[in-house]
Amino acid sequence: MQVSVSFQITDFEVLKSQLLSWASQFNSCCFLDNHGYRQAQQRQELLVAAGELAAWHWEGQPIDAWQSLDQFITDHRGQWLFGHLGYGLHQYVDQPLSERGLAADDFGHLRLVVPKYVVQCTTSECVLLAPSVEEAHQVWQQIRSHRHVSSFSPAGQPVQALPVLSRQAYLQIIERLRRHIQRGDCYEINFCQEFVAGQVSLEASRLYERLALLSPNPFSCYYRLGHAHLACASPERFLTRTGQRLVSQPIKGTARRVPDDEQADAATRAALYSSSKDRSENVMVVDLVRNDLGRICQSGSVKVAELFAVYSYPQVHQMISTIEGTCRDDVSFSDIIRATFPMGSMTGAPKKRVVELIQAYEPTPRGLFSGSVGYIAPNGDFDFNVVIRSIRYFQNTQTLRFHVGSGITHYSQPEQEYEECLLKAAAIVQVLQAGASL
Repeated sequence: MQVSVSFQITDFEVLKSQLLSWASQFNSCCFLDNHGYRQAQQRQELLVAAGELAAWHWEGQPIDAWQSLDQFITDHRGQWLFGHLGYGLHQYVDQPLSERGLAADDFGHLRLVVPKYVVQCTTSECVLLAPSVEEAHQVWQQIRSHRHVSSFSPAGQPVQALPVLSRQAYLQIIERLRRHIQRGDCYEINFCQEFVAGQVSLEASRLYERLALLSPNPFSCYYRLGHAHLACASPERFLTRTGQRLVSQPIKGTARRVPDDEQADAATRAALYSSSKDRSENVMVVDLVRNDLGRICQSGSVKVAELFAVYSYPQVHQMISTIEGTCRDDVSFSDIIRATFPMGSMTGAPKKRVVELIQAYEPTPRGLFSGSVGYIAPNGDFDFNVVIRSIRYFQNTQTLRFHVGSGITHYSQPEQEYEECLLKAAAIVQVLQAGASL
């Protein structure tokens, strides 16, 4: 049994840095930051989990592992759960779970943890969940004693991550994918490329702090499992549940911000909203999500609450649509994931065929990229992001990896798609140029 203790704060940004430093000491931690965005479905400003009381992941379980997952969630109803869904989970949404295809240096396909400590913060108050009142006060003192990083100063030699695909190879693959679209194999496909740097020594939580400073987005997170670290500045929600209501908010459509020219920035935003190519991508993903939610929601309850909305973030404008539905009473967490994962914005339409093409044409596995990190609340509500605009760092091999991608349609121009990838990677590249000795 855990208890909660409240603490008043007056220095929220300082506390965030201290919480990050404290949590990153644990082999298992999850730091979820909304960065002050006021969106309709947003419920948590800052939510931090550290340590483990119990965990679920599969290693040689029997063929009812999905049932085992649901039983774990049921057994821990009334407690916070944090964890991730790796992109490779898509192999098992229609079949039993197994360990096939698990990359040795990655996070694994699926993991949920009951944390030892949970810190839930607004800008003025933190509630700390711990095994006892005394321990809660001890932990609070530990948190407040940690260092606060207040500047983005240069720090050592720049890190150069090299693409797995050459520019020419990328352009050739895009042309081949366009031919698949012209033949009717699919309508839209999200194709991603990976960048890799070796012999990198850094403090991963500091890496996240720098990324979040440059690109503070509403679904940002720092996530650690042992030697594997994720620094993520995601603007995208995969799926959230409040009571019986499910909401998905796919992103399709990206345009560069013009921060020093308000008129040009407004024109860029307007051009994105009017773009036939981006609208085409967006509406295809909306239809895909409607179909996914229709498998688990009450008949007639699935609707598009927002179509082609343009949201502005520090680096880019994004076209986002909102689809919602009322979940059926007989649907479990695993039923929801199996119906909706992987998310349409990171695959394409039709999903089954597109996932096959992704596996055929992408030269490296995505790992946690285009998967999801999030939480299940004590009452069963949950919220999971889409892992994009992110860096994965593996401490044991001193390897750093990140992916970027774009949606390919009949209207796509290979050179423009390549430039869109570079735009999405801009904040990551800027962080890495600051150096490895963090």
